This record gives sequence, C-alpha cells and structure tokens, in this order.
Amino acid sequence: MTRVLATGTFDLLHPGHVLYLTEARSLGDELYVIVARDSMIKHKPKPIIPEEQRLIMVNALKIVDKAILGSETDMFEPLKEIKPDIVAIGYDQTYDTGELEANLKEHGFDAKVVRIDKSKTCELCSSGRIIKKVLERYS
Repeated sequence: MTRVLATGTFDLLHPGHVLYLTEARSLGDELYVIVARDSMIKHKPKPIIPEEQRLIMVNALKIVDKAILGSETDMFEPLKEIKPDIVAIGYDQTYDTGELEANLKEHGFDAKVVRIDKSKTCELCSSGRIIKKVLERYS
C-alpha cells in the first residue's frame, strides 16, 4: 500500500486545491494531508480561514483519507505518524524536490518527492485571486 502525503495552507478551498489533491491521490492508495498551522506560515499573508476550519474542510473531501494539522515547531514531526512513501508538492510550492528528499532522508524517512506540475488556470483558482475579487466587489 502506497501512502501519499500532500501539504498546504488550503485557505479558501478552490478548484486548484482539488486538482492538486486529486493528482496527489493518483500517486498511491492513501492520501494524507497536512494542513499548515497559522504560526508556521511565513511565506505569504496569514490565512483568512482559521486552521481548525481549514482542517475540517480538507477532511471533508472524498479524495482525502486523513488530514491533520501540522506541527507548530517541526515540519517533520507529523511524518512520524503518517510514514509517507511519496510526498507530493504543488506546482507553486517553493520546495526544491531534491533538497526536500535529502531532508526527509536525514530525518529517517525514505520517501520520494513528486512535484505536481498540473495547475488550474481559471480566474478564481487561487486564494489570493478570490480575496482580490471579493475586495474589488465590496470596496
């Protein structure tokens, strides 16, 4: 049984998230998802939706076998429970696949890292674009 791990913020769920998770799920038999903790998000503005709510939304998706909140201190900590065979990263996630694979090995995980290159190009397939559209409409 191949266990796939996907990670992300998943603020304002949209078709791009669904595509990413669907593609990740196609890589194995089980899909686990780590939803980023608010405190660990440093590369973009803090999410609009609270982490517990984002977790509920991701867990509600049929393609997800289990979603959990990430660690507030060590991104590798939840992997001890998940034990992924594959870590799927999205087309826009900033990880270097080779470096991430090496970091996983250093932490005792023998997981392959796969970048999901597919992306949705619809107008509202981005949390940032959804927020921008709402601001335009209601400003």
